[in-house]
Amino acid sequence: MKPLPKPPPAWPGADGKPISCNEKLKMLAENHSEAATVLRDVFEDAVLMGVDEAAMRQILSELIAALPSPKRGA
Repeated sequence: MKPLPKPPPAWPGADGKPISCNEKLKMLAENHSEAATVLRDVFEDAVLMGVDEAAMRQILSELIAALPSPKRGA
C-alpha cells in the first residue's frame, strides 16, 4: 500500500504567516494523519464496491468544498 501523504511543511495562518505554535502544529499534523487515513479507507471501500475511481475522487472533493467554515456567523 502506498504511504499516506505527509502534512505540509508549513500551515499558513489567516494573516498569511505560518502557524508557529508547537501545540497547534502537533494537532494539525495529527488531524492531517487521521483525515488522510479515513479518506483513504472511504475511497478504497467505494472503489472496491464498484464506484468509478474518478467519480469518487470528485465526490470527496465536493464533500471537502462543501464543509462550512467554523468562522461564519461568529
